[in-house]
Amino acid sequence: MLEERARGAGMRLAEWVREALLAAPGTGRPGSVGSAAPSTVESEAVLAEVMALRSLLLNLHFRAAKGEPVAEAEMRGLIERADETMHAGAKLGHSAPRERGAAAE
Repeated sequence: MLEERARGAGMRLAEWVREALLAAPGTGRPGSVGSAAPSTVESEAVLAEVMALRSLLLNLHFRAAKGEPVAEAEMRGLIERADETMHAGAKLGHSAPRERGAAAE
């Protein structure tokens, strides 16, 4: 979904996400990704991406702090889990607000 929006705007994904974050409500910068500030769905998708990255970094930092090496297979597993977290969070953005609230209970 984000990749499609980035391609549609003629940007790389990282550029598009940066612009979307800067154009988000409360940043004081007018929307420049497309013609308006990101929608709630876009904002939640970006938040899901940030949370997935947070999960990955915390897992890696925890292991590094303990002096444990991370094998390639384990790293791939951490990445897959972070991706699953991201996709689950992005899917919540497509549900109605009442459904999201019920899922969190």
